[in-house]
Amino acid sequence: MASPIEKAAQLVVGSVESVAPDKITILLDIDAPQTTALNTGVPAGFPRINSYVLVPNESGAVVGMISWLGIERSNFPKRTGFKDFDLIDLPYPLRKMTIVPLGTLLRNLENGDSNYKLERGVIAFPSIGDPVLLPTEIQLKAIVETQGPDRRVQIGISPLANNATITIDPDKLFGRHVAVLGNTGSGKSCSVAGLIRWSLTQASLEREKNETTGAVNARFIILDPNGEYLKSFSDFKNQVRVFQVPPVTAPTLPLSLPAWMWNSQEWSAFAAAAPGTQRPLLMQGLRNMRSSTGATTDSIERRLRRHFNARLNHLRGRIGQGPSGYTGFPENLRCGELLQNIVNEVQLFLNETSGETSIRLSAVVDAINAVIARRRWVSGVKSGFNDFDLAELTRVATAMDALMTLLPVTAGTSPRSEDAPIPFHVSEFADHLDVLGTEQSGSAQFIAWLTMRIRMMLADSRLAPIVNPESSVGFEKWLEDYVGANNAENGQISILDLSLIPSDVLHIVIAVIARIIFESAQRYRRLYGNELPTVLVLEEAHHFIQHRLTDEGNTINAAQMCKQTFERIAREGRKFGLGLVLSSQRPSELSQTVLAQCNTFLLHRIVNDKDQELVAKLVPDNLGGLLKELPSLPSRQAILLGWVTPLPVLVDILELPLEHRPNSADPKFWGVWTGEEERPIDWKKIADDWISS
Repeated sequence: MASPIEKAAQLVVGSVESVAPDKITILLDIDAPQTTALNTGVPAGFPRINSYVLVPNESGAVVGMISWLGIERSNFPKRTGFKDFDLIDLPYPLRKMTIVPLGTLLRNLENGDSNYKLERGVIAFPSIGDPVLLPTEIQLKAIVETQGPDRRVQIGISPLANNATITIDPDKLFGRHVAVLGNTGSGKSCSVAGLIRWSLTQASLEREKNETTGAVNARFIILDPNGEYLKSFSDFKNQVRVFQVPPVTAPTLPLSLPAWMWNSQEWSAFAAAAPGTQRPLLMQGLRNMRSSTGATTDSIERRLRRHFNARLNHLRGRIGQGPSGYTGFPENLRCGELLQNIVNEVQLFLNETSGETSIRLSAVVDAINAVIARRRWVSGVKSGFNDFDLAELTRVATAMDALMTLLPVTAGTSPRSEDAPIPFHVSEFADHLDVLGTEQSGSAQFIAWLTMRIRMMLADSRLAPIVNPESSVGFEKWLEDYVGANNAENGQISILDLSLIPSDVLHIVIAVIARIIFESAQRYRRLYGNELPTVLVLEEAHHFIQHRLTDEGNTINAAQMCKQTFERIAREGRKFGLGLVLSSQRPSELSQTVLAQCNTFLLHRIVNDKDQELVAKLVPDNLGGLLKELPSLPSRQAILLGWVTPLPVLVDILELPLEHRPNSADPKFWGVWTGEEERPIDWKKIADDWISS
């Protein structure tokens, strides 16, 4: 039986030739393996770029990663004991390699068995002439495999370490943010889906092992702008909630983000409100609508008072301007349109009222119709209004005053913050802003753009069901549906399919959802004293957290606000238990602030020079060579580095079953061209769906 020294001697492959803090040059022995080493107990590829070797020293062994292989010519073969000076030597090839020192492998003896522990950093650098050894299978596992509590969820194997299992600790992975980067088709989406699936599956097994009842108390919210993840978790049964743009069919739920949930900054970004006049008016309008008189639980009488008070103030404003407010084009046209709008709105309220209130409403309609009948003209397809006079407009105002005397006055209600998520009737917001603009002399012209944007949003058939749904849920129910209920049986994963949301409001929608999730985590910790572990996943992150965006004075657009929201989550989310998972194919376009806060990176194939240059800055300088393999990585292979792993390691990611992969596979041109796969086309069906949406 060989002694430990003899075993070590069998693993020697060369000796140290030069030492520097960032690299060590090794001269390989003449009889060192050429392609496959058999002296480690199992066949192992050697030498291989990014594989590992050991340089023993007094504290253990320096772990080095091979970064360069080459051949140098020598005048004679350097073989110990061979000194025949009568022979003429020809140039002889000497194999050399360069390694990057990564850490120190320490040996512990427990219960008579040898085990190893890897520590980051080099305790003692080797000397010239020190032997270089191949690591054994046990040593390789100690180098690439995590130990202790970090060894919780397997995500793949290491092809350069005898297929040692690569495991991660979800606390480190999700708690300090993770970025999954790589070109399209490199396997990013499968990796993201896998990280979620494998973590939840292992957590469920652990609960069974500990005999803990109930489902896994986890919360994953996936913001999916391409609709890729709809089938990825179909086997999780009741643990997944899928939200899509209405109309939808069960079990998919309609995506709902009522505009009353938006805060003042989000409203300003959507309406592009200028800071001088528009933004203060918008803030005042939000405060008014969020006050108790603006609640959706108000009686019909209170809603009538608020609504017609706004219209009455608008009419009085025109009367107060004198003849310039209701004579001459276009003021006579605008005055006529105001009266016609009042009639149209009264018709809606008539169906909800009765008694004296209904009688007074009818009187308002009669008074206005009499004026319109006298002043309206029609010529072919054209129509308009002649000049109005003071007497007839005063009669209309008097009829509306009589109505107002029947309606209750709300007193003693303190103004609410413009950012409080208190429900109000979004459809009435534009009218209220019109009144505010009229009441404040000279402001009507500035408020027109805001009200136009709001009315356009409500008129959009794709967007209106989302921002102003007919059956809007309360704020508590929304948090329960989208973030997660108290009972984990009601769902662990929320998939928000954002693929059909209009592009001009997509940034707003994503920013609002992210902001609400972040603030809910903040308030949970303040009220309960502990964090509520929650993970927010953002696909195509480079579209929504753009690096090049800069502030444009005091005006905040939707893209800037979206970026600011995620930068805040990246900086502060960890404190409140909110983790980020960012998936992007263009890391160079991502916000540097967000990337700097990511402590773990899973790097798939990256070809673009700028993206490679940025990613190289994420690792220590002496490990930059590891990333040179990025352009040639096949699908499913990635480099894992950062807080979650002791050392950067090449990982062969576990393969997801076909039915659980995100819908991001490469298009099959040849299969369709040659008839291997059918692609029936019904353009009428597509057109009808397009038109109806």
